[in-house]
Amino acid sequence: MSPVLSWRPRLPRHLSRTVPEGEALAVVQRALADAAFPTVCREARCPNRTDCWARGTLAFQILGAVCTRRCAFCAEKTGRPGPVDPAEPANLLRAVQKLSLKHVVITSPARDDLDDQGAGQFAACVDALRTGASGVTVEVLTPDFQGRRDLLERVFRSAPDVFNHNVETVERLSPRVRARATHRGSLAVLSAAAGAGLRVKSGLMVGLGETEDELLATFAQLRDAGVRRLTVGQYLPPGPAFFPVDRFYTPEEFRALGRAAKAFFENVSVGPLVRSSYHADELLETA
Repeated sequence: MSPVLSWRPRLPRHLSRTVPEGEALAVVQRALADAAFPTVCREARCPNRTDCWARGTLAFQILGAVCTRRCAFCAEKTGRPGPVDPAEPANLLRAVQKLSLKHVVITSPARDDLDDQGAGQFAACVDALRTGASGVTVEVLTPDFQGRRDLLERVFRSAPDVFNHNVETVERLSPRVRARATHRGSLAVLSAAAGAGLRVKSGLMVGLGETEDELLATFAQLRDAGVRRLTVGQYLPPGPAFFPVDRFYTPEEFRALGRAAKAFFENVSVGPLVRSSYHADELLETA
């Protein structure tokens, strides 16, 4: 077997899915092509992208498609990003209006190259939707902004309906999986958001080598930081150069993990193909 084909074990059946079709999917695809607006669905190679698009929902990626960090799990391009586009908030608003979305997720790559690390653009995008898309709920999925409280507060003041920041993995594995971001730093970011009165959400991947005790300890850490919404899904390496998958959790293990998570959080979404932005509107509606 060639190295190209042998880098990842064969996916279990429960990780395969039928690609949905239909007019809703086609509408989203056409709108994205017309707007040339990046989405994290495509940039991060999310396995659910066609499912979400068919439902008429998606997560928009602002601040370009190039990240200043190289995390071992992520398919985002790494390099020197381009300048911030001042028209981006208006373009985002037009895309949201064209798609008649009810819940919008706004995320971005890390932008350590910027003085404000992109916090101002997050706030501007939320403000644009508040002004021009009444009734739309807004979720931000942010980098850590290197823990700078002044930058976090710029985002907090825009008052998103949900503040989401992922810890990604358990504390022991975090230095190997994430670049620059730290586990304790992410907990501090989440705690600050909760202290600002926001609905706080976070997410984890499993299958990187964590133990059950480590997952439960992470659940407790997140709860104590003020997180009330949690997503947990199977890690799938984007290619041979990324962090290797340790194992694939079974559906039964995911169900057990979901039961355990419900003891810590108000709302949980746990499953093999769950991602941080997957069906985010449903998780908000159950609050």
